[in-house]
Amino acid sequence: MRALLVVNPKATTASARGRDVLARALGSDLKLDVVETERRNHAIELGARAVADSYDLVVVLGGDGTVNEVVNGILRDGPRSDLPALAVVPGGSTNVFHRALDIPRDPVEATGSLLDAIREGRSRRIGLGKANDRWFTFTAGLGLDADAVRAIERARAKGKAATPTRYAVTALRRFFIGTDRRHPALTLERPGEEPVPGLFVAIVGNSAPWTYFRSRPVVLTPTASFDTGLDLVTLRKLRTAGTLWAAGGMLTSKGIRGRATDIYTDLQEFRVVADRPVHLQVDGDYLGEREAVTFTSVPAALRVIC
Repeated sequence: MRALLVVNPKATTASARGRDVLARALGSDLKLDVVETERRNHAIELGARAVADSYDLVVVLGGDGTVNEVVNGILRDGPRSDLPALAVVPGGSTNVFHRALDIPRDPVEATGSLLDAIREGRSRRIGLGKANDRWFTFTAGLGLDADAVRAIERARAKGKAATPTRYAVTALRRFFIGTDRRHPALTLERPGEEPVPGLFVAIVGNSAPWTYFRSRPVVLTPTASFDTGLDLVTLRKLRTAGTLWAAGGMLTSKGIRGRATDIYTDLQEFRVVADRPVHLQVDGDYLGEREAVTFTSVPAALRVIC
């Protein structure tokens, strides 16, 4: 089996020593090539290269952002049965996608688990989402959460770590001083349904938990799954007490709650339009501002070895 190991050298746990240990371990079972990412979106090119060069497997050592880029490279021309499979070894600070697949958090244990899966021929096909033309594995969002991601990326550019605590503090700060909480910008459009205007936030989930706060799972909706359509949460109000109470439900297994919260499950396609540019994020990567995003669920889009 020919495999391409894509390493993000800036990932939290992707040290040169760890990379070499992983490469030696995988090299015992695979015909392995190793390449490091050099810039943002480089992993998209590497995923596309794996397709063009007929690799059987792409292994990612990095966080959710690197995984997202590799997935977008592999699926650049859409799903096919002959595309390389994906495997992941955690290298980021949160590693939501890895944990959603029940992959061990320790890179050494994850590598051992991956080798067992390869030897035993274990794999599964998972459904993914698309935000316009951008694939995502576990989440996408328009509004406050994307604004917080943007602020975190600016902090990272200054050398600050993207920790769960920093994200929580940043989200609260943007809620109080960076968000228009009086004039909702978003409208939800679904095939065959009346538009739903007056929305402040739209968050899409493709797995549960939605993310983690340190070791604690954060649940957007408990029904989100790689085996179903997309779940969507919208907020019609951003009052302080109500929003904080609604978000508190995400620290339980039941997920977000509240009278101003609407939850839609197992959606195949929908569109969110805005009357002014709003922030967009996918898998924790900030993609800029958009005035319209079409979200699509694509079943069995990718084969994952885990």
